[in-house]
Amino acid sequence: MQINQNLRTGFGQRIRELRKAKGFSQEAFADKCGFMRTYMSRIETGTANPSLDAAKVLADGLGMTLSELLKGL
Repeated sequence: MQINQNLRTGFGQRIRELRKAKGFSQEAFADKCGFMRTYMSRIETGTANPSLDAAKVLADGLGMTLSELLKGL
């Protein structure tokens, strides 16, 4: 289970860094992706386990491919 938590935490940190680099607030980015801000917060803190579909939506919102988003995780 620890490996899965580390993956979720790392993924969330990557989303937060990329979102901030694009100049989005958490709320604005959540709106852009069609997610609730609370869900976006849970993704970024690693407490949510987003589906592949959700990861694709996040990648699209950041203007990158899913493989680019997941690279290095």
